Amino acid sequence: MIDWTSHYAGRAKRMTASEIRELLKVLDQPDLISFAGGIPDPALFPVAEIAGAYAKVLNDPAQAKIALQYAVSEGYKPLREWIAGYMTRLGAPCEPDNVVITNGSQQALDFLGKLFITPGDPVLVAWPTYLGALQAFNSYEPVYDVLPGPGSNRTVESYAKGQGAPRLGYCMPEFQNPTGTSLTREERLQMLDAADAMDLPLIEDNAYEKLRYDGERVPSLLALDIARKGGIENSRVIYCGTFSKSIVPALRIGWIVAAKPVIQKLVIVKQASDLHVSTLNQIVMHEVASKIIEDQSRRILPVYKARRDAMLAALAAHMPKGVQWTKPEGGMFVWVTLPEGMDAAMLLERALAEARVAFVPGIAFFADRGRGNYLRLNFSLSDEASIAEGIKRLGALIAQMQG
Repeated sequence: MIDWTSHYAGRAKRMTASEIRELLKVLDQPDLISFAGGIPDPALFPVAEIAGAYAKVLNDPAQAKIALQYAVSEGYKPLREWIAGYMTRLGAPCEPDNVVITNGSQQALDFLGKLFITPGDPVLVAWPTYLGALQAFNSYEPVYDVLPGPGSNRTVESYAKGQGAPRLGYCMPEFQNPTGTSLTREERLQMLDAADAMDLPLIEDNAYEKLRYDGERVPSLLALDIARKGGIENSRVIYCGTFSKSIVPALRIGWIVAAKPVIQKLVIVKQASDLHVSTLNQIVMHEVASKIIEDQSRRILPVYKARRDAMLAALAAHMPKGVQWTKPEGGMFVWVTLPEGMDAAMLLERALAEARVAFVPGIAFFADRGRGNYLRLNFSLSDEASIAEGIKRLGALIAQMQG
């Protein structure tokens, strides 16, 4: 047998499997109630509209030639034009040349890590933060530090200067994965102030932008920065968006919006990676999104809101004393804090075996993997009855483990 490990690059040591992806392998058991995956409900996918769009494209010989051919790396221009218009309606005016299409927002994070991170660079992330961002950045061998903001007492002055200064920041200000929390307008402005003071490129991951159930919409970091600085070319915010949560994940259509010099470099990264996203999928997504994105939002929001409400009600009814949780205004997740000393990984092992309930231990979302008494619950995929039953079982098990 060849010892392949001895041949890998040093960065391969930081390439580890996602706990979530590994956990998904055991979730197809019919008696298991799963709060693990952060995925939309396939019953809500606009299947007929997508099928119609594919048929329309492929039955038109002229359009089929375009859809099935190689294409420019920037992405299908009508889709980029639509995204530029959509971002403008969200308060972040931009042009198609400020947009590059990616193979889902996960590829966007990988490309941004490749572009901005040199081994040993300090990268600032929330504590906890999105596991997929950590996986995307890990290959480029950063050193993680805490992003200033809620839950952090870090000041701009506390970070190193010169060559040791932070090189990149990553933030999910809207319904964060995993906590479900959002930054207020004032907190967003403070984060922009900190980024300016540190001369820090700031990635804004807004994957759950369409999933607000309560409260008033707050402008994105990009929108606020553009308003303060007079245009996107003066903004240090790099915005990542996706259709995976608002329309469907399988077409793998994400996008990055940023100042043109950043987009131009990302296009070169795209060329070297996979040339371009499937043109057929881009054309279909343009056809679907341009027609139904708001109707689709109105379709899914009541369903997910009811499930969010069911989970919060079940937590209040069944969790023992000492357990706390967030109350998100949108997104797909509730973040649970267990009593000090209780290990969520151990709880998961028993929950799978005894209660037939799955969730994601929170340790996966900390860059230092240093905190074990947290867990993430997803409410988007289970109906209200399953949510109530699953939380009841989980609460009883936690109470039992407390003694």
